[in-house]
Amino acid sequence: MVICFRTANAVDPAMERAVADAVDRGCLDPAAARRLIAAEAPLLLLLLEAASLVRERRSGRTITYSRKVFLPLTNLCRDQCAYCTFVRRPSDPRAHTMTPEEVLAVAEAGRAAGCKEALFSLGDKPELRYASYRQWLAARGYSRTIEYLRDMCALVLEQTGLLPHANPGVMSEDDLALLRPVTASMGLMLESTSERLLERGGAHRGCPDKVPAVRLATLEAAGRLRVPFTTGILIGIGETLEERVEALYAIRELQDRYGHIQEVIVQNFRRKPDIRMRDWPEPTLLDMLRTIAVARLILGTTTAVQAPPNLMPDGYEAYLLAGLDDWGGISPVTRDYINPERAWPHLRELKARTEASGLQLRERLAVYPGFIRRGEEFLDPAIRNRVAALVDPGGLVPREKELW
Repeated sequence: MVICFRTANAVDPAMERAVADAVDRGCLDPAAARRLIAAEAPLLLLLLEAASLVRERRSGRTITYSRKVFLPLTNLCRDQCAYCTFVRRPSDPRAHTMTPEEVLAVAEAGRAAGCKEALFSLGDKPELRYASYRQWLAARGYSRTIEYLRDMCALVLEQTGLLPHANPGVMSEDDLALLRPVTASMGLMLESTSERLLERGGAHRGCPDKVPAVRLATLEAAGRLRVPFTTGILIGIGETLEERVEALYAIRELQDRYGHIQEVIVQNFRRKPDIRMRDWPEPTLLDMLRTIAVARLILGTTTAVQAPPNLMPDGYEAYLLAGLDDWGGISPVTRDYINPERAWPHLRELKARTEASGLQLRERLAVYPGFIRRGEEFLDPAIRNRVAALVDPGGLVPREKELW
């Protein structure tokens, strides 16, 4: 197939061929990716045009989002990421683990507001670090956080009908199997494949669960168990541009092997006054555009590419030009506990700005249409039946049930 680009004039012919090959074959050559991640005009324009074309092949003119309620089950964690404002130590008065009553109350509020997804976010294995938290779990009959999470997912699923999506950190194959019957999907951000970030002064110093091989092992275990999975990269935390590319190829390799990754998030670091990296430079909109577009060309049509709209409010239209096809979870009820200073966009605004780019915004569930169509492979029977009742023949929320 011959690809002709409007913006190809004055671009190195070798790069034009590499980009055209990526559009045609569904995956970008690594050498080209390393050049494109730092592209300037006119090569940048070629990159964006190609990314938009691949996005259109994957999802047409439809951009999706999930209407969710955010459940921060516990903000205790054994890791000490230099950019995290979510995690608290037990001595901090803001440290909190939600009770079943609190979980159910927030989930009910989400259900009343039309949410379909219950996003469980929590710290990674805090019981391995804090004796007081181990005692809190033991008093309720649990030895591990993952067991408590399992029961809270089941509670929300049974009592409200919301579909749980669980982000508990690094998981073993047994952990994934425990959660699979009570979740529609799960996730773990790869963040980076850079080992340097674990060194003294690095963003992942003091974080045993941020070792790249450990996180990749969770992604691979999820593939073996056929779990619809979310992952992604966090940019601007000290990684090089080449390391960003390496992380994206690591995700693509697992996707080629197992086909279970339903979305890849490109998330930008944002400074906060109470983190160790409070003076660290933030990625620019240009950084995000290049990275989203390169991610789209590396991943091809195999998975959705997502970026949080609340972390770059002036980037909506530009993100769409870069090949994004999903806005992620948006909550009309709860704040973004990971980035509490960044309010979610109003859905009417998101819809208007998406449509202004000539695209349509549609609501999806915590599990994507392609995985719903292959539900016998990817979904537990109890989850599969609940999902089927919530979607139209295309696997999205019916238009008449969307609330703007």
